[in-house]
Order: sequence, then structure tokens, then C-alpha cells
Amino acid sequence: QVQLVESGGGLVQAGGSLSLSCAASGRSFRWYTMGWFRQAPGKEREFVTAISWSSGGTLYADSVKGRFTSSRDNTKNTVYLQMNSLKPEDTAVYYCAADRSVGGLQSRREAYDYWGQGTQVTASS
Repeated sequence: QVQLVESGGGLVQAGGSLSLSCAASGRSFRWYTMGWFRQAPGKEREFVTAISWSSGGTLYADSVKGRFTSSRDNTKNTVYLQMNSLKPEDTAVYYCAADRSVGGLQSRREAYDYWGQGTQVTASS
């Protein structure tokens, strides 16, 4: 079993930056692909980014490409999401998720086995 806890959300003006962290429990964390998703009010939860276990591979949604960067530190069981040039449309609850399969980088919610409780990010105009 893996438990995920996000932190670092908050309120920022459009154009600003925020950094999210996701701390994971469990010795198997280092082998999991990790993903970030977000859900705005009244909308479906959508894919943001995924990072492979070795940090050798990343995948980004087109809407965040060039502005967001995911990284991880397996020695600390932590994955990060650096968000720059935030826009009002980035406002959402952000969730980290863990995929324990070996199927490569996944953007589908169904591919992820464990989820955090989410952290609110608000970019005001």
C-alpha cells in the first residue's frame, strides 16, 4: 500500500509560480511512475504530467508544456511539480498519483493505483 500526501498549494497571481510536493510512503515508490492530475470545479479530472521511475522520461499535457516541470527524488520518496507562468485556467485541485505497473508513462486516470487527497491551486487574474 502506498500513501500520497500533497503540499504546497495556495493562491498566486496570474504569471506567478508555485511548487507542489507529493510525499509517498512505501519502499516500492522508487519503481512507480508518478503522475499529476488536476480537477477544476464542474470539470473532469485531467492529466497534467507523468514522470518515470528513473526520471528518464516525462510526459506533459499540451496545456502545461513549457510552463510546468515534474521531478522526483527517490531518496526522499517525493515527487515535485514546479508551475511557472500560472494562468487562471490552471486553478484546480491538484492530485498526485502512483502507477505500479510497468506500462510506461500513462495519461489515463485508470492507469493509476494510488491517489493523494489533493491540494488547491488558485491563480487569480
